[in-house]
Amino acid sequence: MKIIITLFAVVAMISCSTASIETEAQPKGDIITNQLNKLAATTDPGIQYVVVNKHSSVVNFSVGLSDVVQNVSLTTHHTMTAFSMTKVLTAIAVLQLVERGQINLDDKVSAYIEHPYSPEITIRHLLNHTSGIPNPIPLKWVHLAEAHDSFDEKAALTKVLSEHPDPDAQPGEEYKYTNIGYWLLGIIIEEVTGVSYSDYVTKNIFEKLSLSSNEIGFLITNNHSKGYLKKWSLMNLFGRLFIDKNILGSYEGKWLNIKNVYLNGPSFGGIVGSASAFSKILQDFLSEQSKLLSSNTKKLLYSQQTVNSGKQINMTLGWHIDELHGVKYYYKEGGGAGFHCEMRIYPDSGLASVLMTNRTSFNSRKILSELDANFVVN
Repeated sequence: MKIIITLFAVVAMISCSTASIETEAQPKGDIITNQLNKLAATTDPGIQYVVVNKHSSVVNFSVGLSDVVQNVSLTTHHTMTAFSMTKVLTAIAVLQLVERGQINLDDKVSAYIEHPYSPEITIRHLLNHTSGIPNPIPLKWVHLAEAHDSFDEKAALTKVLSEHPDPDAQPGEEYKYTNIGYWLLGIIIEEVTGVSYSDYVTKNIFEKLSLSSNEIGFLITNNHSKGYLKKWSLMNLFGRLFIDKNILGSYEGKWLNIKNVYLNGPSFGGIVGSASAFSKILQDFLSEQSKLLSSNTKKLLYSQQTVNSGKQINMTLGWHIDELHGVKYYYKEGGGAGFHCEMRIYPDSGLASVLMTNRTSFNSRKILSELDANFVVN
Protein backbone atom coordinates (compact mmCIF):
# COMPACT_ATOMS: atom_id res chain seq x y z
CA MET A 1 0.00 0.00 0.00
CA LYS A 2 1.22 3.42 -0.89
CA ILE A 3 0.49 6.38 1.33
CA ILE A 4 1.27 9.80 -0.06
CA ILE A 5 1.43 12.43 2.66
CA THR A 6 1.84 16.12 2.12
CA LEU A 7 1.85 17.87 5.48
CA PHE A 8 2.90 21.42 6.11
CA ALA A 9 4.43 21.97 9.53
CA VAL A 10 2.97 25.41 9.85
CA VAL A 11 -0.67 26.04 9.00
CA ALA A 12 -1.73 29.66 9.34
CA MET A 13 -4.19 30.21 12.19
CA ILE A 14 -7.35 31.74 10.75
CA SER A 15 -9.50 33.51 13.31
CA CYS A 16 -13.26 33.15 13.10
CA SER A 17 -16.30 33.34 15.29
CA THR A 18 -17.03 29.62 15.34
CA ALA A 19 -13.92 27.55 14.74
CA SER A 20 -10.17 27.37 14.30
CA ILE A 21 -7.80 25.06 12.46
CA GLU A 22 -5.37 22.90 14.41
CA THR A 23 -1.68 23.41 13.65
CA GLU A 24 -0.04 20.22 14.99
CA ALA A 25 0.51 18.85 11.49
CA GLN A 26 2.48 15.68 12.15
CA PRO A 27 0.25 14.33 14.96
CA LYS A 28 -2.74 15.01 12.75
CA GLY A 29 -1.00 13.15 9.94
CA ASP A 30 -0.54 10.11 12.15
CA ILE A 31 -4.17 10.16 13.21
CA ILE A 32 -5.46 10.51 9.66
CA THR A 33 -3.11 7.79 8.41
CA ASN A 34 -4.52 5.40 11.00
CA GLN A 35 -8.10 6.38 10.17
CA LEU A 36 -7.65 5.87 6.44
CA ASN A 37 -5.69 2.63 6.81
CA LYS A 38 -8.65 1.16 8.67
CA LEU A 39 -10.95 2.15 5.80
CA ALA A 40 -8.85 0.83 2.90
CA ALA A 41 -6.91 -2.39 3.36
CA THR A 42 -3.95 -3.16 1.11
CA THR A 43 -6.20 -5.29 -1.13
CA ASP A 44 -9.11 -2.81 -1.29
CA PRO A 45 -10.06 0.03 -3.62
CA GLY A 46 -8.63 3.27 -2.31
CA ILE A 47 -9.38 6.68 -0.87
CA GLN A 48 -8.08 10.17 -1.63
CA TYR A 49 -8.39 12.81 1.09
CA VAL A 50 -7.30 16.42 0.73
CA VAL A 51 -7.56 19.40 3.06
CA VAL A 52 -6.59 22.91 1.98
CA ASN A 53 -6.53 26.41 3.35
CA LYS A 54 -6.31 29.49 1.16
CA HIS A 55 -2.51 29.29 0.98
CA SER A 56 -1.69 25.64 0.41
CA SER A 57 -2.53 22.00 0.99
CA VAL A 58 -2.72 21.04 4.64
CA VAL A 59 -2.94 17.31 3.96
CA ASN A 60 -3.03 15.26 0.77
CA PHE A 61 -3.41 11.51 1.27
CA SER A 62 -4.11 8.47 -0.85
CA VAL A 63 -4.41 4.90 0.39
CA GLY A 64 -5.52 1.59 -1.11
CA LEU A 65 -5.59 0.50 -4.75
CA SER A 66 -6.63 2.02 -8.06
CA ASP A 67 -6.57 -1.42 -9.71
CA VAL A 68 -7.28 -4.43 -7.52
CA VAL A 69 -6.34 -7.21 -9.94
CA GLN A 70 -3.06 -5.53 -10.96
CA ASN A 71 -2.30 -4.40 -7.39
CA VAL A 72 -1.73 -0.79 -8.48
CA SER A 73 -1.59 1.71 -5.62
CA LEU A 74 -3.97 4.64 -5.73
CA THR A 75 -2.04 7.92 -5.91
CA THR A 76 -3.14 11.52 -5.47
CA HIS A 77 -2.91 11.88 -9.27
CA HIS A 78 -5.49 9.24 -10.17
CA THR A 79 -8.83 10.59 -11.36
CA MET A 80 -12.28 9.34 -10.44
CA THR A 81 -15.78 10.12 -11.65
CA ALA A 82 -17.19 12.89 -9.47
CA PHE A 83 -20.86 12.41 -10.36
CA SER A 84 -23.02 15.00 -8.54
CA MET A 85 -20.08 17.05 -7.24
CA THR A 86 -20.24 18.37 -10.82
CA LYS A 87 -23.39 20.30 -9.92
CA VAL A 88 -21.45 22.91 -7.95
CA LEU A 89 -19.32 23.66 -11.01
CA THR A 90 -22.46 23.91 -13.12
CA ALA A 91 -23.78 26.44 -10.59
CA ILE A 92 -20.49 28.38 -10.80
CA ALA A 93 -20.77 28.45 -14.59
CA VAL A 94 -24.34 29.76 -14.41
CA LEU A 95 -23.37 32.47 -11.91
CA GLN A 96 -20.53 33.55 -14.20
CA LEU A 97 -23.14 34.16 -16.89
CA VAL A 98 -25.30 36.06 -14.39
CA GLU A 99 -22.28 38.17 -13.45
CA ARG A 100 -21.71 39.03 -17.10
CA GLY A 101 -25.33 39.98 -17.60
CA GLN A 102 -25.97 37.20 -20.09
CA ILE A 103 -28.76 35.67 -18.00
CA ASN A 104 -30.72 36.55 -14.84
CA LEU A 105 -31.52 34.22 -11.97
CA ASP A 106 -35.23 34.91 -12.27
CA ASP A 107 -35.38 34.38 -16.02
CA LYS A 108 -37.88 31.76 -17.08
CA VAL A 109 -36.19 28.56 -18.25
CA SER A 110 -38.63 28.44 -21.17
CA ALA A 111 -37.03 31.64 -22.52
CA TYR A 112 -33.95 29.55 -23.35
CA ILE A 113 -35.07 25.98 -23.92
CA GLU A 114 -38.24 23.93 -24.35
CA HIS A 115 -39.34 21.63 -21.54
CA PRO A 116 -42.58 19.91 -20.48
CA TYR A 117 -42.84 21.46 -17.01
CA SER A 118 -44.35 24.66 -15.65
CA PRO A 119 -43.54 27.80 -17.68
CA GLU A 120 -42.98 29.56 -14.34
CA ILE A 121 -39.79 27.62 -13.55
CA THR A 122 -36.81 29.96 -13.34
CA ILE A 123 -33.06 29.45 -13.42
CA ARG A 124 -33.02 30.09 -9.66
CA HIS A 125 -35.49 27.24 -9.18
CA LEU A 126 -33.17 24.88 -11.06
CA LEU A 127 -30.12 25.94 -9.06
CA ASN A 128 -31.72 25.50 -5.64
CA HIS A 129 -33.79 22.40 -6.46
CA THR A 130 -37.19 24.05 -5.95
CA SER A 131 -38.39 23.65 -9.56
CA GLY A 132 -40.68 20.73 -8.76
CA ILE A 133 -39.14 18.77 -11.65
CA PRO A 134 -39.15 15.03 -10.83
CA ASN A 135 -36.05 13.02 -10.02
CA PRO A 136 -36.47 9.50 -11.41
CA ILE A 137 -33.76 6.98 -10.55
CA PRO A 138 -30.86 7.98 -12.83
CA LEU A 139 -28.78 4.79 -12.57
CA LYS A 140 -29.35 3.89 -16.22
CA TRP A 141 -28.51 7.37 -17.50
CA VAL A 142 -24.99 6.28 -18.43
CA HIS A 143 -23.21 4.93 -21.47
CA LEU A 144 -20.02 2.93 -21.89
CA ALA A 145 -16.84 4.87 -22.58
CA GLU A 146 -16.38 3.18 -25.95
CA ALA A 147 -19.77 4.53 -27.07
CA HIS A 148 -19.03 8.11 -26.05
CA ASP A 149 -17.97 9.46 -29.44
CA SER A 150 -21.28 8.53 -31.02
CA PHE A 151 -23.49 9.36 -28.05
CA ASP A 152 -26.36 11.82 -28.67
CA GLU A 153 -26.94 13.76 -25.44
CA LYS A 154 -29.91 15.78 -26.65
CA ALA A 155 -31.71 12.64 -27.82
CA ALA A 156 -31.10 11.08 -24.39
CA LEU A 157 -32.47 14.16 -22.62
CA THR A 158 -35.52 14.29 -24.91
CA LYS A 159 -36.24 10.66 -24.05
CA VAL A 160 -35.99 11.33 -20.29
CA LEU A 161 -38.26 14.38 -20.52
CA SER A 162 -40.86 12.46 -22.54
CA GLU A 163 -40.85 9.59 -20.04
CA HIS A 164 -41.13 11.88 -16.99
CA PRO A 165 -43.24 14.90 -17.97
CA ASP A 166 -45.21 15.28 -14.74
CA PRO A 167 -43.92 17.57 -11.96
CA ASP A 168 -43.62 16.56 -8.33
CA ALA A 169 -44.49 20.04 -7.06
CA GLN A 170 -45.19 23.58 -8.19
CA PRO A 171 -42.18 25.88 -8.78
CA GLY A 172 -40.80 27.34 -5.54
CA GLU A 173 -43.18 25.32 -3.38
CA GLU A 174 -40.62 23.01 -1.76
CA TYR A 175 -37.12 21.60 -2.01
CA LYS A 176 -36.98 18.48 -4.19
CA TYR A 177 -33.62 17.31 -5.49
CA THR A 178 -33.52 16.74 -9.23
CA ASN A 179 -30.82 15.65 -11.65
CA ILE A 180 -32.98 16.69 -14.58
CA GLY A 181 -32.92 20.29 -13.38
CA TYR A 182 -29.14 20.47 -13.56
CA TRP A 183 -29.15 18.68 -16.88
CA LEU A 184 -31.34 21.51 -18.19
CA LEU A 185 -28.91 24.08 -16.76
CA GLY A 186 -26.17 22.58 -18.89
CA ILE A 187 -28.30 22.98 -22.01
CA ILE A 188 -29.04 26.59 -21.05
CA ILE A 189 -25.31 27.28 -20.73
CA GLU A 190 -24.84 25.91 -24.25
CA GLU A 191 -27.70 27.99 -25.66
CA VAL A 192 -26.37 31.21 -24.10
CA THR A 193 -22.68 30.73 -24.88
CA GLY A 194 -22.83 28.89 -28.20
CA VAL A 195 -20.29 26.30 -27.03
CA SER A 196 -20.67 22.89 -25.43
CA TYR A 197 -21.10 22.71 -21.67
CA SER A 198 -17.83 20.81 -21.28
CA ASP A 199 -15.90 23.33 -23.39
CA TYR A 200 -17.34 26.24 -21.42
CA VAL A 201 -16.43 24.75 -18.03
CA THR A 202 -12.97 23.75 -19.26
CA LYS A 203 -12.16 27.26 -20.49
CA ASN A 204 -13.86 29.28 -17.75
CA ILE A 205 -13.10 27.15 -14.70
CA PHE A 206 -10.36 24.58 -15.24
CA GLU A 207 -8.07 26.67 -17.43
CA LYS A 208 -8.52 29.76 -15.25
CA LEU A 209 -7.08 27.75 -12.37
CA SER A 210 -4.36 26.17 -14.56
CA LEU A 211 -5.82 22.71 -14.11
CA SER A 212 -4.72 20.28 -16.83
CA SER A 213 -6.87 17.67 -18.56
CA ASN A 214 -4.91 14.98 -16.69
CA GLU A 215 -6.13 16.48 -13.40
CA ILE A 216 -9.75 17.20 -14.21
CA GLY A 217 -12.04 17.29 -17.21
CA PHE A 218 -14.81 15.43 -18.99
CA LEU A 219 -12.80 12.60 -20.52
CA ILE A 220 -11.42 9.43 -18.94
CA THR A 221 -7.63 9.40 -19.33
CA ASN A 222 -4.89 6.85 -18.70
CA ASN A 223 -4.57 7.88 -15.06
CA HIS A 224 -8.21 7.09 -14.30
CA SER A 225 -8.83 4.68 -11.44
CA LYS A 226 -10.96 1.59 -11.89
CA GLY A 227 -14.30 1.71 -10.09
CA TYR A 228 -15.62 -1.09 -7.90
CA LEU A 229 -18.64 -2.49 -6.13
CA LYS A 230 -18.28 -4.90 -3.23
CA LYS A 231 -19.13 -8.45 -4.29
CA TRP A 232 -21.15 -9.30 -1.21
CA SER A 233 -23.34 -6.24 -0.85
CA LEU A 234 -27.01 -5.33 -1.13
CA MET A 235 -26.13 -2.97 -3.95
CA ASN A 236 -24.63 -5.84 -5.93
CA LEU A 237 -27.53 -8.14 -5.16
CA PHE A 238 -30.44 -5.76 -5.78
CA GLY A 239 -28.89 -2.83 -7.64
CA ARG A 240 -28.77 -4.93 -10.79
CA LEU A 241 -32.51 -4.36 -11.10
CA PHE A 242 -31.90 -0.66 -11.76
CA ILE A 243 -28.66 -0.51 -13.74
CA ASP A 244 -27.54 -1.39 -17.23
CA LYS A 245 -25.92 -4.80 -16.88
CA ASN A 246 -23.53 -3.94 -19.73
CA ILE A 247 -21.53 -1.77 -17.33
CA LEU A 248 -20.72 -4.70 -15.05
CA GLY A 249 -17.19 -6.03 -15.48
CA SER A 250 -15.52 -9.04 -13.91
CA TYR A 251 -14.95 -9.98 -10.29
CA GLU A 252 -11.55 -9.11 -8.87
CA GLY A 253 -11.32 -10.92 -5.56
CA LYS A 254 -14.10 -9.62 -3.33
CA TRP A 255 -14.80 -6.70 -5.68
CA LEU A 256 -16.84 -6.33 -8.88
CA ASN A 257 -15.23 -4.02 -11.43
CA ILE A 258 -17.58 -1.45 -12.95
CA LYS A 259 -16.62 -0.60 -16.53
CA ASN A 260 -15.74 2.97 -17.47
CA VAL A 261 -18.88 4.97 -18.18
CA TYR A 262 -19.94 8.54 -18.89
CA LEU A 263 -23.13 10.10 -17.58
CA ASN A 264 -25.64 10.97 -20.27
CA GLY A 265 -25.91 14.51 -18.87
CA PRO A 266 -22.44 16.00 -18.19
CA SER A 267 -23.83 19.01 -16.32
CA PHE A 268 -25.44 16.97 -13.54
CA GLY A 269 -22.55 14.56 -13.00
CA GLY A 270 -20.00 14.28 -15.78
CA ILE A 271 -16.74 15.64 -14.38
CA VAL A 272 -13.77 13.30 -13.95
CA GLY A 273 -10.98 14.46 -11.63
CA SER A 274 -8.79 13.90 -8.60
CA ALA A 275 -9.46 15.11 -5.08
CA SER A 276 -6.43 17.39 -5.46
CA ALA A 277 -7.96 19.05 -8.53
CA PHE A 278 -11.27 19.67 -6.81
CA SER A 279 -9.44 21.06 -3.79
CA LYS A 280 -7.82 23.71 -6.01
CA ILE A 281 -11.27 24.88 -7.07
CA LEU A 282 -12.35 25.11 -3.44
CA GLN A 283 -9.10 26.87 -2.58
CA ASP A 284 -9.97 29.57 -5.10
CA PHE A 285 -13.13 30.30 -3.13
CA LEU A 286 -11.19 30.51 0.12
CA SER A 287 -8.98 33.25 -1.31
CA GLU A 288 -9.89 36.93 -1.02
CA GLN A 289 -9.77 37.34 -4.81
CA SER A 290 -11.40 34.43 -6.60
CA LYS A 291 -10.40 33.89 -10.21
CA LEU A 292 -13.82 32.44 -10.94
CA LEU A 293 -16.36 34.81 -9.37
CA SER A 294 -16.43 38.35 -8.05
CA SER A 295 -16.79 38.80 -4.29
CA ASN A 296 -20.46 39.73 -4.64
CA THR A 297 -21.24 36.74 -6.85
CA LYS A 298 -19.32 34.46 -4.51
CA LYS A 299 -21.60 35.64 -1.68
CA LEU A 300 -24.54 34.85 -3.93
CA LEU A 301 -23.25 31.30 -4.34
CA TYR A 302 -23.41 30.90 -0.54
CA SER A 303 -26.78 32.63 -0.03
CA GLN A 304 -29.28 30.41 1.77
CA GLN A 305 -32.44 29.93 -0.26
CA THR A 306 -36.13 30.04 0.61
CA VAL A 307 -39.32 28.56 -0.79
CA ASN A 308 -42.43 30.56 -1.68
CA SER A 309 -43.64 30.60 1.92
CA GLY A 310 -40.42 32.30 3.02
CA LYS A 311 -39.16 29.22 4.84
CA GLN A 312 -35.42 28.71 4.55
CA ILE A 313 -34.07 25.48 3.07
CA ASN A 314 -30.63 23.95 3.63
CA MET A 315 -29.61 24.85 0.11
CA THR A 316 -27.80 27.68 -1.65
CA LEU A 317 -27.53 28.30 -5.39
CA GLY A 318 -25.53 25.09 -5.78
CA TRP A 319 -24.41 23.97 -2.31
CA HIS A 320 -26.16 22.01 0.43
CA ILE A 321 -25.75 23.34 3.97
CA ASP A 322 -24.90 21.49 7.19
CA GLU A 323 -22.85 21.82 10.38
CA LEU A 324 -19.96 19.91 11.94
CA HIS A 325 -19.57 20.49 15.68
CA GLY A 326 -21.52 23.72 15.33
CA VAL A 327 -19.43 24.95 12.39
CA LYS A 328 -21.39 25.68 9.22
CA TYR A 329 -20.16 24.12 6.00
CA TYR A 330 -21.31 23.85 2.40
CA TYR A 331 -21.08 20.48 0.69
CA LYS A 332 -21.85 18.39 -2.35
CA GLU A 333 -21.83 14.61 -2.41
CA GLY A 334 -21.54 12.48 -5.51
CA GLY A 335 -21.87 8.78 -6.13
CA GLY A 336 -22.65 6.24 -8.81
CA ALA A 337 -21.14 3.44 -10.82
CA GLY A 338 -17.89 2.54 -9.10
CA PHE A 339 -17.19 5.77 -7.20
CA HIS A 340 -18.30 7.91 -4.28
CA CYS A 341 -17.15 11.32 -3.12
CA GLU A 342 -17.89 14.49 -1.21
CA MET A 343 -16.37 17.96 -1.05
CA ARG A 344 -16.90 20.62 1.58
CA ILE A 345 -15.97 24.21 2.24
CA TYR A 346 -15.91 25.88 5.66
CA PRO A 347 -15.69 29.55 4.62
CA ASP A 348 -15.62 31.03 8.14
CA SER A 349 -12.80 28.67 9.07
CA GLY A 350 -10.78 29.10 5.89
CA LEU A 351 -10.82 25.35 5.29
CA ALA A 352 -12.00 23.01 2.53
CA SER A 353 -11.83 19.23 2.12
CA VAL A 354 -12.41 16.58 -0.53
CA LEU A 355 -12.87 12.83 -0.14
CA MET A 356 -13.00 10.51 -3.17
CA THR A 357 -13.06 6.72 -3.33
CA ASN A 358 -13.25 4.17 -6.15
CA ARG A 359 -15.99 2.08 -4.57
CA THR A 360 -19.72 2.62 -5.02
CA SER A 361 -20.94 1.87 -1.51
CA PHE A 362 -19.20 4.24 0.88
CA ASN A 363 -20.57 6.50 3.59
CA SER A 364 -18.70 9.62 2.52
CA ARG A 365 -20.75 11.93 4.74
CA LYS A 366 -19.86 10.04 7.91
CA ILE A 367 -16.22 9.39 7.01
CA LEU A 368 -15.51 12.95 5.89
CA SER A 369 -17.02 14.28 9.11
CA GLU A 370 -14.74 12.00 11.12
CA LEU A 371 -11.68 13.11 9.17
CA ASP A 372 -12.51 16.81 9.13
CA ALA A 373 -13.11 16.74 12.88
CA ASN A 374 -9.32 16.57 13.23
CA PHE A 375 -9.15 20.14 11.92
CA VAL A 376 -12.44 21.83 12.67
CA VAL A 377 -12.80 22.46 16.40
CA ASN A 378 -15.03 24.63 18.57
